[in-house]
Amino acid sequence: MPRILVADPLAEDGLARLRQAGEVTVVSKLPEAELIERIPDFDALVVRSETRVTAHVLEAGRRLRVVGRAGVGVDNIDVPAATRKGILVVNAPRGNIIAAAEHTVALLFAMARWVPQADASVKRGEWARSNFVGIEVRGKTLGIVGLGNVGSEVAKRAHGLEMEVVAYDPVVSVERAELINVELLSLKELLARSDFVTLHVPLVDANRNLIGGPELALMKPSARLINTARGGVVDEAALYEALTSGRLAAAAMDVFMAEPPGANPLLELPNFVATPHIGASTAEAQVSVAFDVAVEVAAVLAGELPRFAVNAPALPPEELEYLRPFVNLTERLAALHGQLFGGRIGVIELDFEGELAQHDVNLLVAAAIKGALQPFTEDRINSVNARLIAAGRGVKLVEKRSLALGSYASLVTVRIHGHELAGTVMLGEPRALRIDSFRVDLVPEGRFLFSRHEDRPGVVGRVGTILGEHDVNIASMQVGRDAPRANAMMILAVDDRVAPGVLERLREVDGMSDLRYVELGGVSDS
Repeated sequence: MPRILVADPLAEDGLARLRQAGEVTVVSKLPEAELIERIPDFDALVVRSETRVTAHVLEAGRRLRVVGRAGVGVDNIDVPAATRKGILVVNAPRGNIIAAAEHTVALLFAMARWVPQADASVKRGEWARSNFVGIEVRGKTLGIVGLGNVGSEVAKRAHGLEMEVVAYDPVVSVERAELINVELLSLKELLARSDFVTLHVPLVDANRNLIGGPELALMKPSARLINTARGGVVDEAALYEALTSGRLAAAAMDVFMAEPPGANPLLELPNFVATPHIGASTAEAQVSVAFDVAVEVAAVLAGELPRFAVNAPALPPEELEYLRPFVNLTERLAALHGQLFGGRIGVIELDFEGELAQHDVNLLVAAAIKGALQPFTEDRINSVNARLIAAGRGVKLVEKRSLALGSYASLVTVRIHGHELAGTVMLGEPRALRIDSFRVDLVPEGRFLFSRHEDRPGVVGRVGTILGEHDVNIASMQVGRDAPRANAMMILAVDDRVAPGVLERLREVDGMSDLRYVELGGVSDS
């Protein structure tokens, strides 16, 4: 069974799902050196935000196939290093959406009514009501930077509070924003117009210090800023200056550049509200993200395509369902080429025809690379690193699409070294349809003998006799030819491995020009 290391606390629902997928070991707060020492024995690693999955950890994970993050952000995982190693990084982006949105609203009210400051004052024995005059949120403008899952949920709640909602998100269409009654603005326009600004963007290079001195200068002096996204999106030094100078009325943050923030001067300010990265910390969210990431990890360990891969094409579930059999087909066509024809691979050409040409075929390209190159490298090839490995070996990729419908609704053709293999999916099952000029009808899974021989009497019978003498059972047979008494191809599906000595006898059959033993898909040793 696969071995799974859970390095941070995880809800029992998630652990129960992981135990269905493999042998689970739970540890807590391992220092990097100890994690490096233990990780070589595991196929999967599951973390929350506490454990840092560095390049050194990933390098030590010789068996590691997947790293799961119980939550959205993967700042604590070296994703580029995982990509180079062919390790999938998966997360649970939907489990804590509501929790994060509600915490944003909680911080909005905390600033509007000075709730934390008033609470601290009463607990000191004071009753200074006049010091905590707040503002109403009704009728105010909320500016949302990042209209993704969390930002959209915040917008819905803001409408319920009778706020006007505007947003900045360069990758969201006007139509999408209109569906949730949000007006799209430029970042400068949003900052100048908003009474509250809330941030919901990832920490990528483009968003580092997204809100700095120049941006804060655009905001109203009465405005308030909320960051429940990621530390580093706000320039903390510039925010301190804005809060102390009166340039900004208040700010609230759940995330910091350094966590815990230590002696951060922001924590000394009376108009600053801080929480310890608890945006996702509800009982419901912890159960949800734990279960969701467990499902993703289990999918990878089962050889399936996860829904939420950080470093692989992310596709809707219905798209994955459609593409999955084509992925298997493409990989096996490429693998079949290697076993039938061999040779150095310089170019892989892929033709996608019919309905399939309208879909995202990146997974199929990765599958072709894996099928063709995996026998020649110790690197694990998958959808994460396939193109990197192909480029590193100087393999050129040529992709063509045609929407025209032929004899089949969809068709994949793999062309390497002048040899062509084509196939389709019928009723959810991959089928090889053509090998060069020979038409076939083959489910590409199992053990096969492929022969090229002269189309004359006796050849097929002699092959069957030799296999029978060595107790090799024939499950099915196909014979195709390019012309009568010319060249023929025979495909025998066999139930048993064919020993090298038997293959040598078969190659000596009179009229036999070539014979290959092929294994495709998950072939057991039985």
